Order: sequence, then structure tokens, then C-alpha cells
Amino acid sequence: MTAQPEAMPNENPAVFVLDLDKPVPEAARGAVLALGNFDGVHRGHAELARAAKRLASEHGTKAAAFTFEPHPRSVFRPQEPVFRLTPPQLKAELLAEIGLSQTMVLPFDMETAAIDAARFVDDLLIGRLGAAGLVCGYDFHFGKGRTGSPEMLQAHGLALGLPVVVVPPFSWQGEAVSSTLIRTALEEGDVARAAAFLGRPWFVRGLVVHGDKRGRDLGYPTANMQLPRDCRLRHGIYAVRMKIDGIWHDGVASFGRRPTFDDGAPRLETFVFDFSGDLYGKRVDVAFVDWLRGEAKFDTLEALIAQMDADSRKARDVLGRTPRFLP
Repeated sequence: MTAQPEAMPNENPAVFVLDLDKPVPEAARGAVLALGNFDGVHRGHAELARAAKRLASEHGTKAAAFTFEPHPRSVFRPQEPVFRLTPPQLKAELLAEIGLSQTMVLPFDMETAAIDAARFVDDLLIGRLGAAGLVCGYDFHFGKGRTGSPEMLQAHGLALGLPVVVVPPFSWQGEAVSSTLIRTALEEGDVARAAAFLGRPWFVRGLVVHGDKRGRDLGYPTANMQLPRDCRLRHGIYAVRMKIDGIWHDGVASFGRRPTFDDGAPRLETFVFDFSGDLYGKRVDVAFVDWLRGEAKFDTLEALIAQMDADSRKARDVLGRTPRFLP
């Protein structure tokens, strides 16, 4: 198997990209494996991590994540790309933050999808990775025809003397937490709701690129970023925080097509409060704290500037009342 997941560099010692044609490094063997896609690394995934760490502690070993790249849905339904909450490298970083210090990545393609579920467990998880135990969510399915299930894992583990823990649905504010629920909240612009289920604000990472520099002429110089094409965040204006050189700064951002000017390709434009400095070429994080309003077309630049002034005041007020619970 030669497929490699995008943007998942092997030089990160905590990330092991598995090649079914090559031996697994010894450092990747012997862990309790938490199994899943882990998109978003939300509160439910943190429950999986806690269960894996408990089991690992009982067996005197480490807890690690086992995941797939790209997301299986993008392989089965390429015409309907999934709105990814966390790209591969960011996912690995967030998994480490919740206690899964290693991430095993299996490149996913139609060849991988055709592996028999029992063979998947016996040859890969136990044989190659030497798993000391397995942890999965109540709805985890895998293997050819998705015949691998939590019940199958438990029965298989019992026969082999391998501990298997199945984590039940995790609810927050009365709802079962899922990546789908979070995607829906973001598509509606409800970033505060998404943050509640993630356990932190949703954020994106990217390079600051040159834009049309209209913001500078309007008195609002912005840091411009292109988000992935699959991003379905609702177009509008948001109170945000931007992480620059490890420090979070308050700001206001627009994500959309700039209807007053060109109705072009969607772009994220962030005005960072009380900041001066050259951001071009820097890799930054932008965390979405709250929704302010939808995109609108203005008849005059004066009307646009007046609205930007009002947006900035509102964003400052929102951010002043919002705890800084960011890493």
C-alpha cells in the first residue's frame, strides 16, 4: 500500500503512518489503542482517551490513537467531500493534548476498505501493532462491509484474552456529542454552540497571504487566509482570537465572498485589535468565539465602514466577556 495521508509528515515522532507492506516501528507497538476517525477531537473523543488511559495504566503501557486518513467518507463518496473539522496534523496535536501522545494513521483507500474485519484486528491491531487493549465508541464500525463493530471487537477480544472497552454515547447539555452535530452548528454560524461540544473554540490554521489590500484603505488592515474548499462555515462576521507567535490576540473576522466588492471565492479576513506587525507568510490560528451577523452588501464605503466600526465594538464587548480558555 503506497497511499499517504495529506499533510501528515512522518518527521513528527508522535505520528506513525502505517504501511501494510512494511514492518511497524517498535516504538509504535504495545499500546492500548483508541480507535476512531476523531474529526474535531471533541468532548466525546476525550472520553475515549480517558478510557484508553485508564486501561493503559492498568496494563503498565501507553495509550495511543488509531485513525484513518483521509476520512473514509471522502473515499466512498468523493463527490460529497466531508467538512473536515481538523486537518490531519492538527488532529494529531489535539489528540496529544487529550492524552493520546501517539497517533497511528492508516492510509484509507478502497484496498483498506476491503480488509476483512477479523483480519483487520488479528493482523494489524494485534499482529503488527501488538495492541495491549482496544477502546472504541459505541458506533465504531470498520472492515469490509462495515462488519466490524463494538460487539464483534468485544467477542473477538474475549476469545483472545484482549481487553476491549466500548465507550457509550457521551452527552453534553442534554445532547449526544458528535462530529456531525458540530459540523451542523458551524454551518449555521453557531460557533459558540460548536465550542460547547468541542470543549474549546473551533479554530483553523493557515498561512497569511496577500489580499486585495482594501482593508488597509478602509482603516481595517486584515490578515487574509484561504480555508479548505470543504469548509462549510456559514459566511458572516465573527468575534475571533488569532494566535500569532504563540500569543492569542482579540479580533473580528469576515468569512465569505465580499459582496460589496467582488463576490469572489470565500476567504477569511481577520482584523486583529491593537496589533501592528507584518503577518504575511506567518502560520496562524484563528479561533471563532461568537457570531456577530451575516454577510451584507453596502451601497457606499461610508456605510460599510460604519458597520465595521459597529462590528469591532461588538466583538470587543463579546471577547471581553469570554474567558480565554485557549491553549
